[in-house]
Amino acid sequence: MLLSAIMPVAFMASGSAGVIKPDCTAPVTQTDMTICAVQDFNEADRLLNAQWKITAAHMKAIDEMAKEDDGDPTYFQALLNAQRAWLQYRDSHCMTVGFYARGGSMQPMLVALCRAELTQERTKQIKALTEQ
Repeated sequence: MLLSAIMPVAFMASGSAGVIKPDCTAPVTQTDMTICAVQDFNEADRLLNAQWKITAAHMKAIDEMAKEDDGDPTYFQALLNAQRAWLQYRDSHCMTVGFYARGGSMQPMLVALCRAELTQERTKQIKALTEQ
């Protein structure tokens, strides 16, 4: 399931071009809960991408210092391979979590919450790689 598939339609205030945003400290409707969950995922994804740049640069620097050619992947290549596999895992796993409410209005929220949680955890994991 693509993120666009879980993004709720923005509601337009009547007579204005502004988007109505829910109070995510206490969302009331399912739509509000979904919008807030998607916002949480978007923020987690933004932070993951920022940490990715730091960790990738760190791994490339280690590769540059090591300059080993033993046939194994470089530190950066191993990180990239792991990240690609992790993204596939995250999206597939969270789709499965969403199936608890398959076809219902809660499904997109469950997927977004799962993606946010796993993305936050992954950010911690790749940050830890720079602290070793």
